[in-house]
Amino acid sequence: MALQIGIVGLPNVGKSTLFQALTRTAVPAENFPFCTIDPNVGVVAVPDERLEILSSIAKTQKTIPTTIEFVDIAGLVAGAHKGEGLGNQFLQHIREVNAIAEVVRVFSDPNVIHVAGSANPESDMETIHLELVMADMQVVEKLMHNEEKKARGQDKEALAKIAVYKKLHLALAEGKLANTVELTEDEAEIARTAQLLTSKPFLIVANVDEGGTMETLPTFLQALNPVAISAKIEAELSQLPEDEAVEYMKELGMKETGLSALIRRGYETLNLITYFTAGEKEVRAWTVHRGACAPEAAGVIHSDFEKGFIRAEVVSYADFVEYGGWSGARTSGKVRMEGKTYTVKDGDVMLFHHN
Repeated sequence: MALQIGIVGLPNVGKSTLFQALTRTAVPAENFPFCTIDPNVGVVAVPDERLEILSSIAKTQKTIPTTIEFVDIAGLVAGAHKGEGLGNQFLQHIREVNAIAEVVRVFSDPNVIHVAGSANPESDMETIHLELVMADMQVVEKLMHNEEKKARGQDKEALAKIAVYKKLHLALAEGKLANTVELTEDEAEIARTAQLLTSKPFLIVANVDEGGTMETLPTFLQALNPVAISAKIEAELSQLPEDEAVEYMKELGMKETGLSALIRRGYETLNLITYFTAGEKEVRAWTVHRGACAPEAAGVIHSDFEKGFIRAEVVSYADFVEYGGWSGARTSGKVRMEGKTYTVKDGDVMLFHHN
């Protein structure tokens, strides 16, 4: 599946620098607002050390990681929902992503101007959330208006929709995000069709100074469990050869890159897992939602696989490695035949049989 995470925040909080580091794509990162006008999209391979191990065992010709797309969206400012700054021109870009990575400026650098004069993480987040909430309120009000005529005729579907929209509007009017509203399964389905900005999962990214950690963040930010990243350090790492980057990370006491931390949090937030296919031609990683059944996982490869699904041969990653691949795992009785109701687990190595 094409997983997209939109990087949003006020101008000059380090969004484009972070995007450039994560995707190793050269984009403008000048010291003025609205440097990013059209969204830059970077496709990044998801780091997974299991892939190389599987490839060495399968003696494969090709190794293909799963990918994630980062979308660098122009800086949001107060009044964006009314057209301030670049206004609604890029609010639409946010609607199209799976999750929102909200970059909050924590780093101190007097040479990088702040759109509000001075950096204040709490105030900056309030500005971003207010603009997204106000934009969502406009959408909900329009949707309610569209359903009113049918509701007057006691159209059951229209009445159900309006009930959900009113619930959402009440929360938004109180400054709450749509993703905090408790909804039944049927109500959630109606809410999904509204494509509200604040209904999406949020990842908070604290752009810190070199050496900044969770412990050095303001208390309110710590409570939000952000990913602490120094975009400046990530940019430096992205320019180094791999061996030098590893050495530099050791010097800085970093256990993983910001990319790995952000992707891991993205997977957790979106409730995603990875399964593998492994053969002589290729070893490949695939992404599915946690709880997906075997036919759905097969459908990620090709829709025909899901439609004609018969069964799946499944072995855990640990067993595949321990017994040296398919042959050894089969001989040791570690390969299972699973049907349509099997729930895929992270790290499963799978072979699908289909019509």
